[in-house]
This record gives sequence, C-alpha cells and structure tokens, in this order.
Amino acid sequence: MNGVHTAAARPLTQRFRHFLAAVGPGLVVMLADTETGSVIASAQSGARWGLRMLPLLLLLIPLLYLAQELTIRLALGTGKGYGELVLRRFGRAASWISTATLLISCFGALLTQLSGLAGIGEMLGVPPWQSVSLLALLIFLMVATGSYRSVERVAIALGVFELAFLAEAWLARPEPAVLLAQLHHLPWRDHDFLYLAAANIGTCIMPWTIFYQQSALLDKGLGQADLKAARLDTLLGAALCQLITAAILIAAAQAFGGGHGGQSLDSVVQLADGFSRLLGPVYGRLLFALALAGGALVATIVVCLSAAWALGEASGRRHSLAEHPRQAPWFYGCFGLMLLAGALLVSSGVNLIRLSLASGVVNAVLLPVTLGFLYWLARSELRGALRPRGAYAGVLALALALTAGFSLYAGLAGALGAG
Repeated sequence: MNGVHTAAARPLTQRFRHFLAAVGPGLVVMLADTETGSVIASAQSGARWGLRMLPLLLLLIPLLYLAQELTIRLALGTGKGYGELVLRRFGRAASWISTATLLISCFGALLTQLSGLAGIGEMLGVPPWQSVSLLALLIFLMVATGSYRSVERVAIALGVFELAFLAEAWLARPEPAVLLAQLHHLPWRDHDFLYLAAANIGTCIMPWTIFYQQSALLDKGLGQADLKAARLDTLLGAALCQLITAAILIAAAQAFGGGHGGQSLDSVVQLADGFSRLLGPVYGRLLFALALAGGALVATIVVCLSAAWALGEASGRRHSLAEHPRQAPWFYGCFGLMLLAGALLVSSGVNLIRLSLASGVVNAVLLPVTLGFLYWLARSELRGALRPRGAYAGVLALALALTAGFSLYAGLAGALGAG
C-alpha cells in the first residue's frame, strides 16, 4: 500500500518541481510591466479622472496575456528569439525596423525608471546623479557576474515590494456607487482622457515586454515540455500586473480627488505625499518608495537586457547571460552603454510625469508594428498545435487589431489635442 502511495505521489511532486523550475520569465516581465511609467499613468488617471479608467485597466488583463502567450509559443516552438525570427522571415531591413522600434521603447522606459529612482533618492536627500550612478553600477555588476537564474531571482525579490500598492487600494475603500456613476459619463472625446488611455495601454503592452519574455524563455533553457507552466506563469503575472495597476488608480483617485478626480500630478514627491494620506507620513512614504523602486529596478534590468538581446540577434553576435563578458563583449557592452546613457540624461534633470506619459503614448503608437509582426510570425513560423488556427486565430487577430487600432487612435488624438 505504501509503495502504491509513493508511486502515485512521486509524479505529482516531480510535476510541481518541474513547474517551479519553469516559472519566472512571465512573472518577471509582468512585475517589470508594473514599472514607473505604469505607476505614473494609472496614478495620473486616478487623480485626473477618478475611477473612470478602471474598466480599461482590467480589460487589459486578457489582452496582455494574449500578446505575451504568443511569445511563449514562438520561443518554445521555434527555439529562436523575436529578432531572429523577424530577420529570418522578413529580411534585414524589417529586422532593423523592428529593432529600432524596440530600442525607442526601451530607452524611453529606461529614462522613466531611472527618473523614478532619482526621485526616490531626492525624497531621501540624495542628489539624483549620485543615486542613479550608484544604482546603474550595481545593476551592471549584478548582471555581468550572474546567470539568468540569479538575475531572475533578484528581479522577483525586488518586485515583491509592488504588493504594497494593493494595501493602499484596500485602505482607500472605493465606493461602488461612485464607480457606477462615473461609468455613465465616460469622456471618450476628451483629448486628455484619450492621452491617458493611450499611456495606460502603452505602459501595459510594450515592445520590450514581448521581446524580453521570448528571449528569457530561451536563455533559461525551457522547451515545449514547459508550455503549460509558462502559460500559467504568464497568466498569473498578467493578472497580478493589472491588479496592482488598478490598485494604484484606486488609491490615487481617493488620495487626490476623493474618488472623483479633477487633480493633476507634477512630481514623485507629490505622488508620495498623496499616498501618505492613506498610511501616514512615515509608513506611507516608505511603502510608496519601496513599491516604486521595486518595479523600477526590475524594469531597468528587463529593458536593458531586451535592448542588448535585440542588438545581438539583429547583428548575429553572441547574446546570452550564460556567457562570460569576455565571450560576449557586444552583449554586455550594449547593456552597460544603455545604463550609462540613461544615467547621464536623467542626472541632467527631466520632468518624470511628462516623460512617463509621453513614453507610454509612444509605445501605444508603436503597437501596430509590434503586434503586427508578432501575429504574422505566429501564423507563419509555428507548426502543429502551437500555430494559432481556426476560430481562435480569428478572435486573436481581431483582439490584437482592435487593441493596436484604438491605442494608435487614442495616442495620436490625445497628443494632437494636447498640442
């Protein structure tokens, strides 16, 4: 009897260990997705428009999963990175267009993360150039001296601090009646509302999150046997990402406008002060600083790795964390150069709120290119059960087309109206 019980239990234990070994890339990229730009966009939306943007943030959960799940199929089905597939299918010109799109997104995101970290440093009395320089050096040393798995563990540990935003939303205690009343009057023609809607989409579905997850799955050495675990990893990460973002909006709506909106944010200090109203001046500021820093640090690692992987794939050079810096100098050099350029620009002083929103809107405008390449690759490069087909392929195409079309319209309409 004991032998039967042991034999039955062993496969379950092995499956659980296999799942834990495969978990990571999806969770890391989703924690990075809840980065400084996402915090700023959702907080500004709550302060300016109350709870009106909340349904959009929740609707992005399945859309985010659909996009990221395609990267899982492509990585595990082809064994190639996103950039390598674009190069093979569409040629060098298209590959560099895709890479340029990614680099624009990555650099804008990097400036946003480092600006957020500099703002936290200023709250603690540390000059921006000192805090940004020290963090850039520490991040480079961690990546250059570690493996993918060690980088992944550090990223997850840092991202855990983002859960503090859920506590903020719980303490805000939003009133359902207020939400229902606001949903009856959605200002879809208001340029400011459209601009913020584009910023929220552009800080959720981003070129670098798509690129990173596909390359990370390969760098971790996962295969088709890990498909189910990778999908669950991504689904849980997508839900957690957008729930945290929704929590930020709820907390900001209550802190800055009593749930009704009408205010506008100008600085990280102002944002921290607003969150301090819910938890007190000491704990509120501390938790806000830890939560914002956690997402910003994870995103800094992810966007720099995405850019380095992309350049390596487009140029055909070595591009893996499994290799020593002497074996892959191009890869680590690109990573370090991104950090250095970002640190120098941020040290000169930028407005974080405007930069974050503008970066998100740029991502939204670029989405048609990113999602178009992604869907075309899935249909042309995948075979068998991994290839989207039938009704699912049609629904997927419609969902991605509507997302890309609306984000492009909202971004351009919002930007032109604001201008």
